[in-house]
Amino acid sequence: MLVGFVIFYLLLNLVVGWWASKKVHSTQDFILAGRSLPFALATMVTFATWFGSETMLGAPREFVHGGVLAIIEEPFGAALGLLIVGSIYAKKLYPLPVLTFSDYFRIRFGAISEKLSAIVMIPSYFGWISAQLVALGMTLHLLLPITTEMGIVIGAVLVMTYTLLGGMWSITITDFLHNIILIIGLLFLAYLLLDKIPDWGIFIDQQPAGFFRFIPKENTWVDWLTYSAAWMTIGLGSIPQQDIFQRVMSAKSAKIASKASLAAGMMYLSIAMLPLLIALIAVRLYPSLLAEDDLLIPNLVMKFTPYGVQILFLGALLSALLSTTSGAILAPASVLGENLLKPSLKNPDDKKVLFYIRVSVVLVTGACIWMAITRQNIFELVSEASAFSLVSLFIPLNAGLWWKKASPMGSHLSMIAGLLVWSYFNFINPNDIPSVWYGLVASVIGLLVGTAFYPANLVKPNADL
Repeated sequence: MLVGFVIFYLLLNLVVGWWASKKVHSTQDFILAGRSLPFALATMVTFATWFGSETMLGAPREFVHGGVLAIIEEPFGAALGLLIVGSIYAKKLYPLPVLTFSDYFRIRFGAISEKLSAIVMIPSYFGWISAQLVALGMTLHLLLPITTEMGIVIGAVLVMTYTLLGGMWSITITDFLHNIILIIGLLFLAYLLLDKIPDWGIFIDQQPAGFFRFIPKENTWVDWLTYSAAWMTIGLGSIPQQDIFQRVMSAKSAKIASKASLAAGMMYLSIAMLPLLIALIAVRLYPSLLAEDDLLIPNLVMKFTPYGVQILFLGALLSALLSTTSGAILAPASVLGENLLKPSLKNPDDKKVLFYIRVSVVLVTGACIWMAITRQNIFELVSEASAFSLVSLFIPLNAGLWWKKASPMGSHLSMIAGLLVWSYFNFINPNDIPSVWYGLVASVIGLLVGTAFYPANLVKPNADL
């Protein structure tokens, strides 16, 4: 019965994708759902942006081992990113005539910045998508007589197929259904476990000293830099990314885009607490779960709950993973098709561009399948993906929005310097200071040097910016 439900649920996503495909008549329909989403749909699709493998599997594992300080990046940093987008960036970016973030860089800084931002942005998604595929593969391996690698391939092909069919429309409709199942499943599981704790006050007192501490234990500048980096990695690194931009721009109006992002941030801050609560209670009731903490909550459900709860929770888990993966695949595919492949075509019509974007969906999925199979550490994959855009795109994005003197050369050098310096300190010479700080400083220096020596006299800033 459980296997039958999983197969039915996966096939249902394909049916929804086929139905959504009837709404796709142009590139804008495919990438931005025709910029027509009402508040409820816009909120649900924005909420689903980050609610995936890290929230359901990675963060609970980190929480039970390290307490609150181990989960600042996710979910707190992720919720912060959505709240900042809703408060500041949604109304600023929504009026622009763009389909992708790289379109913005073209309008503000010219074609070279467009290409550079696309080249930087596309691979930044590979780690994030791969983390979702790893989680999908693990989940399907838990349920079906297949290997994790086979589960990765099956999950990837499924998501790719319904994304190919309906683009952002497929993602929007499936996310809405996924989120309902997700919230119901998590609330019900949390209720079952809470009922097993007779005295919540005693339970809290039994946790290790400092488990719920929210600020660094040591008051040193290195500890505070590490703590701040945890907030920034997703909190600020998510802002200059195509997937959150795509969801914001899909709303019916700037006002709805802003309100939907704020509502999604508040939803994230509350609903993302449920997996943490479930994991904390689970390891205290069933310590044996720590032996396989990569799948802590799924193992809890499969070993200690009845079939009805298993079906409900697995629906919730698959919902979270499918929602995040589909949007994450469409984002770099949109940039690849719109900003790298389209300019190479001679007089391309809209149908041809749409075809190339769909081809890009296949290419991105293939690359991520390979990465997911070769590297299966969810936490590392997610962290690297978020830092990538923070050190390369965050500074030039904000310079373009708020500093009129920022020049195209400043934008180019900011992207290149930030990414190169971060890569050096992240992969070659790591130390106690988080590598994102080195990358951000280098990005700022690149912007200032480029603007000082090559002022903005070739590309005139768009008046709307």
